[in-house]
Amino acid sequence: MKSKRQPAAVVRGMNRSLCALLLGPAAVLLIGCGAFEDLREKLEPDLRPPILLGLRARGLSLELDFDEPPVCRPDQVRASPPLQVAEARVEVNRLNLTCPGQVPGQRYLLELEVGDARGNLLELVVELYGYNPQAPILLINEFTTQGSDTHPDLVELFAAGGGDMSGVALYQGTAGSWDDRLVFPAFSVRAGEYLLVHFKPQGIPEERDEPGDPALSAGLDACITAYDFWLPGGTGLSGNNGVLSLYDRPGGALLDGVLYSNRSSTSDSLYRGFGSAATLVRAEELFREGGWRAAEERIRPEDAINPDSSTATRSLCRSSDSLDSDDAGDWHVVPTRGFSFGTANSDEQYVP
Repeated sequence: MKSKRQPAAVVRGMNRSLCALLLGPAAVLLIGCGAFEDLREKLEPDLRPPILLGLRARGLSLELDFDEPPVCRPDQVRASPPLQVAEARVEVNRLNLTCPGQVPGQRYLLELEVGDARGNLLELVVELYGYNPQAPILLINEFTTQGSDTHPDLVELFAAGGGDMSGVALYQGTAGSWDDRLVFPAFSVRAGEYLLVHFKPQGIPEERDEPGDPALSAGLDACITAYDFWLPGGTGLSGNNGVLSLYDRPGGALLDGVLYSNRSSTSDSLYRGFGSAATLVRAEELFREGGWRAAEERIRPEDAINPDSSTATRSLCRSSDSLDSDDAGDWHVVPTRGFSFGTANSDEQYVP
């Protein structure tokens, strides 16, 4: 992202301001002998373009929030691959771009010129994935964060309802703050099927993504009863303190999320006990979007799943019926070697 100012627009705006202000002080000087008005702030012209604060994809629209009212026309937006921008509507500080004709799951790069009332321009490129109206109902169903050499970190997704996976995105983090992200290609899943995302692959040829054939891949913990996907360059999940989230597309609607932490509000005085600014930001985003509930007004580490007793084979699981209440009560740690990736979850619980 870079800012771009049009010299002509800035000069015209600055000249108008200076002329008005020069006449003002002159009049005061001639008429009165009291204290002069402090005009230092007025004499500083606005040379700063709008600042992008956030963006969100909703249906066929892309919402961009700025720190001041934006100015943008459809012809100031260019997309690659080509995509029609039918409308650029401003609502207070929000710019709504309506883009019909999106291919589900297709990645578009939109180059925009956004100005303000004084003609200062911001030139930026944003990412948009095509709206998929047939995204399946998905849950994060089981995962391990304490992986070993033989059983690396792994996340299982369960399709509670069938649909098209085009553009569905799984994050280590949230859409607004993340370390790793996997965007799924186009393929269909049916209700009751499983998908496995391997967060620490070995990088061997046998680790092949399976958009359609669950028997195609080999590698550690590959499963013939689930669609396996391998995160390119993945180095594993945060062991004790993190967020997993699932969206219908990058920057789109939240489908599911999980907060896990072995910390407490009194672990330290910073970041509400979460230990890092990133984890706090992600926990707050998940809470704000309705992906996780809190016992109090603000999200705390105590609201999370505690992964302390989990291991590479003692996974964190939902119940066998995949109950989803968006809180830690949905989850338990299974006994040693009780992990069940690619099949129904075990209801047995680890007892220390």
